[in-house]
Amino acid sequence: MTAAPLAAFGAAAMLAGCTPAPVSGQAPARTPVAQYANGATGPYGYDSHVPDFATRNFVPFNRQDVVAIAMREWRMFGSPVSDDDPEDRPEASTPALKPERFPGLWQRVGEYWWIGQDPYETEIAWSGKYNAEGRLFRPENDGHYAWSAAFISYVMRVAGANSRFPYSPNHSTYINAAASGQSSGLRARDPKSYHPRIGDLLCVGRGRSRSVTFAMLPTSYGFPSHCGIVVATNQNAAPFGHELSIIGGNVDDSVSLTHVPTDASGALATPEGQFYDTRYPWCAVLEVLYDADREPDSGQ
Repeated sequence: MTAAPLAAFGAAAMLAGCTPAPVSGQAPARTPVAQYANGATGPYGYDSHVPDFATRNFVPFNRQDVVAIAMREWRMFGSPVSDDDPEDRPEASTPALKPERFPGLWQRVGEYWWIGQDPYETEIAWSGKYNAEGRLFRPENDGHYAWSAAFISYVMRVAGANSRFPYSPNHSTYINAAASGQSSGLRARDPKSYHPRIGDLLCVGRGRSRSVTFAMLPTSYGFPSHCGIVVATNQNAAPFGHELSIIGGNVDDSVSLTHVPTDASGALATPEGQFYDTRYPWCAVLEVLYDADREPDSGQ
């Protein structure tokens, strides 16, 4: 992966031993206290799980922060790269090979649930290997506790998306919300014609739902799916040459980076509508409507 596309998203200076001053005139943002399967939201209230710097937006909601947070989580899991066809990936043969169950990382998955989901959700008490009652669940049952959408929700929440993102344990909730125009912070784009930008979400149906296409959205039902955060574009490197990079959660039981082939202009598909990627029949790109591309005080 080339470093150039990520250069603008370098790490901000670390501040230690000090508390940020309150932002004048800003109160904690009100977030949904009810989330429905079609992406609609109910009454709004304060979410005590959300850090103050995010709910009060110490900086505008911006691409730089979303990419930096996703990259940070990827590095925490050891910077794995998952470029194999998901249909060919073997399941880990033992719990000791599942990063989501490693000491220190199962708790991190718990933070994705605790912060990413709205406080009324049952899933807020889940982690990488314990259920809401604190009972260890068997590795072969971890599909019931899939946390890829919790990861996306966590990144968006901590980056300061507040009420503009429909936080959910299911990717299809926010895919459908974007496609139906019910999300103020997302716009669904046809992956055969739209060129993804850094900070967008690239989405695909899973299993029998791999047949879901952009023309079928929004669906009247939830469907198994997966989304990754675009962290680099316009790359020219192995393994595909022209490519972009996405980071997603619960890929090989980890936070993993995947390279996605494109053409030289950054398109995912040929003019005839054939995806360059033979592994994933992308169903949508979710354009995230940011307030800014970068932090106004980045590097200070």
